[in-house]
Amino acid sequence: MTRPYSEDLRKRALARSDAGEADRSIAEALQIAPSCLSKWRKLRRETGALKPGKMNGHKKRTLSGDTAQWLRERTKAGPFTTRQLTAELVARGIKTDRRAVWTFLHTGGLSFKKNSASGRAGSA
Repeated sequence: MTRPYSEDLRKRALARSDAGEADRSIAEALQIAPSCLSKWRKLRRETGALKPGKMNGHKKRTLSGDTAQWLRERTKAGPFTTRQLTAELVARGIKTDRRAVWTFLHTGGLSFKKNSASGRAGSA
């Protein structure tokens, strides 16, 4: 992902716009998209500044803390599927999906595997 334009460029572009220059000529001279100017004007009007917004933050996992502890204990309690665990979490009021549950189980090394030897017919 590309970096946001600097505040200096934003200020220079809006100064030219405030002076009455056309957006397209400003955009061509500064090699930016004409839509940038309208977005920057809106940003200045709403926030009073031209600072770019936060990019690429970290989203905290929903399956952490007390929820993670409960999930670890639940996996030790007996057989499960990701679909069952997801349904149990939703019943507890935790919004999640099967992929998040699978990722939690996979990274924690938690799994429930059936004994492959007991399922074979005629094995010695």
